[in-house]
Amino acid sequence: MSTATPSSSPRTPEITTKLPAVGTTIFTVMSTLAAEKNAVNLGQGFPDFHCDPKLLEDVTAAMAAGHNQYPPMPGIPSLRDAIAAKIEALYGRSYSAATEITVTAGATQAIITAILAIVRPGDEVIVLEPCYDSYVPNIDLAGGKVVRVPLVPGTFRPDFDKIAAALTPKTRAIIINTPHNPSATVWTEAEMRQLEELLAPTDVFVISDEVYEHMVFDDARHESVARFPGLAARSFIVSSFGKTYHVTGWKVGFVAAPAPLMAEFRKVHQFNVFTVNTPMQHALAQYMARPEPYLELPAFYQRKRDLFAAGLAEKTRFKLLRSEGSYFQCVDISAVSDLSEADFCLWLTREIGVAAIPLSAFYGDGFDQRVVRFCFAKKDETLLAALDRLAKL
Repeated sequence: MSTATPSSSPRTPEITTKLPAVGTTIFTVMSTLAAEKNAVNLGQGFPDFHCDPKLLEDVTAAMAAGHNQYPPMPGIPSLRDAIAAKIEALYGRSYSAATEITVTAGATQAIITAILAIVRPGDEVIVLEPCYDSYVPNIDLAGGKVVRVPLVPGTFRPDFDKIAAALTPKTRAIIINTPHNPSATVWTEAEMRQLEELLAPTDVFVISDEVYEHMVFDDARHESVARFPGLAARSFIVSSFGKTYHVTGWKVGFVAAPAPLMAEFRKVHQFNVFTVNTPMQHALAQYMARPEPYLELPAFYQRKRDLFAAGLAEKTRFKLLRSEGSYFQCVDISAVSDLSEADFCLWLTREIGVAAIPLSAFYGDGFDQRVVRFCFAKKDETLLAALDRLAKL
């Protein structure tokens, strides 16, 4: 019998990261700190209230009816039909439910799938900063080159001279986001037409992140790229049921795109998630029969915006930036603190008991303009509790 013993413990091979610049996200840091300090978490963008009980009833009914196995890869037909009908009713463009609509595992999966479908190693992709934190790592994973173009500081409007200067023969795509996270600005019809004109002589694709499409305020309208033929013909439109119906944890969204683009999208989709939660799809298809839940959403969130903004104006020295859409309110902290955005958010959570997110986290170089973001997708009592604490500033 052998008496030999291993000379050392089994060794895990070294791994070279594909994303060396990625660490713990600011959202994780702030949410963890908020929980530790029992702070009111107005940092990460999710509601703290329940969705419509009718939607939960529809999910239960779908499960009881046996809709618990794999659905079709692009999504169940009834949900794709409902999505196509909604887009046509709201934005006037007809999409084929069979070949131009795909149900996704949330908007983040939709965005990386679109990028992987079209971006080849060495291709350039324009991102407008500040931007949602998944865009850049997704481009990196596809082997693309990120080209950062800043929105105008202070107003966060697109700078079309800078966008035009960033276009090269290697530009494969541009990612736009309206209503915008984190700034809460909303693109205008004139800005969309300017982008349409700028891209007309190019072969550049558009990935249009429209997850806050139903949160536009003050009687403005959401300018989806679907409204503009020259943009729609080259665009992947991304949206989110989680944002619209207050169920962010369900991770269900969709993409609309012309058939040739969708064919490439589905090739990637098939091999990164294959398909999406079956009973949730059936419930959403049933629930979408009534348009009121999304048609009434602007007024629902505008009331929360106004409640929170009025409290900030009355009780704090923050300078409020205009919230045109989404469920975010940005404020300039210059009159309140000399700290950097990031340090201020850490201090605010620890000492005042309210969590916010620094806008510098949405820039590749950490550009600090003394602005932080609050989320007002919360119960009224949550917002009022946060305001009471912020009054101590």
